[in-house]
Amino acid sequence: KMKFLPFNASGKTYLSFGGELRYQYFYVDNDGWGEEPEDHDGYILSRFLFHADFHAGKRFRAFLQLQGSEADGKLSTSPVDQNPLDLHQIFIDLTLLDQDKKKLLIRTGRQEMSFGSQRLVAVRDGPNNRQSFDAAKVIYEQSSFKADVFYSHFVNSRKDIFDDKSGDSKKFWGSYLVFKNVPVIHNMDMYYLGLQRNAATFDDGTQTEKRHTVGTRLWGKSGGLRYDTEFVYQFGKFGEQDINAWTASVNTGYRFSNVKFHPEIGFKGEFISGDRKYGDGQLQTFNPLFPRGAYFGLAALIGPSNLIDLHPSISLELTKNLDWSIDYDMFWRYSINDGIYAPNVMLIYSGTTSTSKNIGQQLSTDLVWNPTDFLYFRGELTWFKAGQYLKDSGPCKDIFFAGTTVQLKF
Repeated sequence: KMKFLPFNASGKTYLSFGGELRYQYFYVDNDGWGEEPEDHDGYILSRFLFHADFHAGKRFRAFLQLQGSEADGKLSTSPVDQNPLDLHQIFIDLTLLDQDKKKLLIRTGRQEMSFGSQRLVAVRDGPNNRQSFDAAKVIYEQSSFKADVFYSHFVNSRKDIFDDKSGDSKKFWGSYLVFKNVPVIHNMDMYYLGLQRNAATFDDGTQTEKRHTVGTRLWGKSGGLRYDTEFVYQFGKFGEQDINAWTASVNTGYRFSNVKFHPEIGFKGEFISGDRKYGDGQLQTFNPLFPRGAYFGLAALIGPSNLIDLHPSISLELTKNLDWSIDYDMFWRYSINDGIYAPNVMLIYSGTTSTSKNIGQQLSTDLVWNPTDFLYFRGELTWFKAGQYLKDSGPCKDIFFAGTTVQLKF
């Protein structure tokens, strides 16, 4: 009854309720490679989402979602960790066309957005507080094609109740096209994304930023092989400087379905540009826009800017609902004249501290159990061994991270 409350005999006008409860416990030894105060007890993150979804026939939909996030025992917090209660989404859909496998709708209001592999635009499910946009979006969809065109303002999270708001500080617009059933390559995404920030900070300074992103993604499956490759180029202005940035990435794996535990051997690799030279009138630092917060695991130590990342992995299906994986990450700076950045593009260390490219290595393992469609359990361990660049830049202590997640969706 909670999922389907009809208002008429036909059931075409109805209301649906749902939500999520998530609790996480994290323990970090040598947080920030020793820069942060030591916490011997760890901390608990909790998040709830609750939504109401109203449909009036095929033409009209109204959606409202509340979000509350708390951080208990964490020594320092941000609105991404703690945001007690706020209006996360509130939008309406007007469907202008819904026939012959074709659909056209307009969505206006506060909403989540995610595209493709979520490398550039994600709901940011890993961190405690998901992200949203005040946006107007047009969506067209048919059997083998989908197009999204949107204009938005990013919603800035704040620590108090019902105080999240957007403004002119971050404007985001663009279009995202998905082509399916393409001969040979199977599926292809093509997109343009525009971003304007009033105060953007990179290792080369703080300026206004107007950045244009164009890219393509090729992805699909063939037998036991899966693949996902993406090529992105960015241009625009950073103050008076010209932006000229790029990334190329590959994420592939092969699953042995006829072998016990169905092992999958995976490999990810990313080359992400960094600034070539300080004060030369150009900025080559790649901006990942609004990516997944836990880009390289829940530990979320490094973000995808000025980076070379090689990432082999293996995963096993121990039972139908229990999966175990191990992965090993090797990180280098792409350019010695740029620093390293957090997932939110905040500068961690400058490039002026060292001439070494070696950031470090990360070894992770996780165990995921899905006993039902509604329950999710995860345990994760991560060890990060600091490389020469970190030794030259700060305390350079190796990081140990342990995390558990319990999640209920309804």
